[in-house]
Amino acid sequence: MKRNWNCKRTGAVLLSLTLLAGLTACGQTRSSADAAETAAVASTANVVTDGATDTTDLFTDRDLTQTPDLTDAQTMTLADGDVLTITDAGVYVLSGDAENAQVVVEASDDAKVQLVLDGLTVTNESTPVIYVKSADKVFVTTSSDNSLAVTGAFTPDGDTNTDAVLFSKDDLVLNGTGSLTIASTANGVSCKDELKLTGGTLTIDCAADALEANDAVAIADGSVTIRAEKDGIHSENDEDDSVGSVYICGGTFNITASSDGIQGTTVTQIDGGTFNITARECIESTYVQINGGTLALNGSDDAINASNKSSAVQPCVEITGGEISITMAQGDTDAIDANGSIIVSGGTLDITAQFAFDFDGTAQHTGGTITVNGETVDEITNSMMMGPGGMGGMGQMPGGEGGFGGHGGMGGPGGQNGFGDPQDTQGL
Repeated sequence: MKRNWNCKRTGAVLLSLTLLAGLTACGQTRSSADAAETAAVASTANVVTDGATDTTDLFTDRDLTQTPDLTDAQTMTLADGDVLTITDAGVYVLSGDAENAQVVVEASDDAKVQLVLDGLTVTNESTPVIYVKSADKVFVTTSSDNSLAVTGAFTPDGDTNTDAVLFSKDDLVLNGTGSLTIASTANGVSCKDELKLTGGTLTIDCAADALEANDAVAIADGSVTIRAEKDGIHSENDEDDSVGSVYICGGTFNITASSDGIQGTTVTQIDGGTFNITARECIESTYVQINGGTLALNGSDDAINASNKSSAVQPCVEITGGEISITMAQGDTDAIDANGSIIVSGGTLDITAQFAFDFDGTAQHTGGTITVNGETVDEITNSMMMGPGGMGGMGQMPGGEGGFGGHGGMGGPGGQNGFGDPQDTQGL
C-alpha cells in the first residue's frame, strides 16, 4: 500500500512550500498556476524541511520500540530445509542454524507480524531467507546476533523476482537491540513498499543494492555498515517517478558503494546522523536537502548530485545545516552538481576538489561556512562558467588551468592539465 509520510515538526514547513520558495530563489519565474501545480505535485513527497524533528507521525511507537513484547509470542527453531509459513498476526521468535530454510509471511492485508530474530543463522542457495508475500506491516526485530545469506543465483517465485535475502512486498520495519549480518549475490533487503530502520546493528555485503524500497526509505536510528556493488540505500519506483524518497534523521552509516551511496528518486532529506560514504556518487536525488548531521563524503564522480530523476520536483541541492566534508577524486569530478540550483543557508561545508560546484540554474550563499581547498569563500562559483581564459577554459583558474581546456577557446590559452592542447591559442 502507498502512504504519504507526514513527519511533524516544530514550526514545520512542507517540502511543497520550500520548493516554491526555492524555485523563486533559484531565479525561476513561474505563474501562479504553475506554482500551484508544483505545490500539488511536490506535496506527494510529503517530507518536512525546517526545525527540530518530531518523528511521531513518520514513525509509530511500535516502529521505534526496540524491545518486543513477548507476552504472547510463539517460539520456533528452524532446521535444514524448513519452510515456515506464517499466516496470522502476532509475534514470532525465530532461532536455529539451518541451510536452505525459509520464513514466508502470507497473512491478511491488515495483519501486523513481528519476527524476532534471536540467534538465527540461515544460508540459502537460491531463495530469500525471509519472504513477505502479504501483510499490512512486518517488523524484523533483532534481539541477539543473527546472520542470513544467499550464496547462489536467486530463483523467481512465478512472476516475482525475489532478488534479496530479506524480500518484502509490503511495509517493512527493521529494528531491535541485536545485530543482523546479510550477505547476498544480489540485493540485501528489498521492500516493494515502504522500508523503515529505527535501531539495531545492520551489516550488508551484497552484489547489488543493500537497502532498497519502491516508495520510501525512512531511517531514525541504527548502526549500518554497507558494502554494495551497486547502491547502498536506494529508493525508486519504476512505474511512478513521483515517489521514491529517502529520509534520515539519525544513525551511523559506513557505506562503500560502486554506484551511489544514497539514491532517492524524488527527495533525499538528511536531518541528522553520522555518515562516512565512499562511492561514485555519494548522495543523488532530484532534490537533496541536508539540514543536519555529520557527513564525510568521498566521491569519484559527484559527491552530491541533484539530477532530473523525478517529474514531481525540481532539481536542487539545499544545505541549511550540518557538518559536511567532501573529498573528490581527480579528473572531471564535481563536489556538488545540480541540474538545477544550489542553495546554502547554513552549516559547514569543507570541499577538497578540482571543481567544487557545477549547476545549471543559479546559486545562493546566504549563510553557513564554505571552504574550498583550504580557502573560505563567500560565493558559490560555477565550475562550468567561462573563466578569464576564454570560452575554451571552463575552469576555475585563469586560462582554464585544471579545467576543460578545449583548444584554447575564444582567444584564451589552452587549459593546462585539461583536455586541450596548451599550445593552441587560436580557439575553435
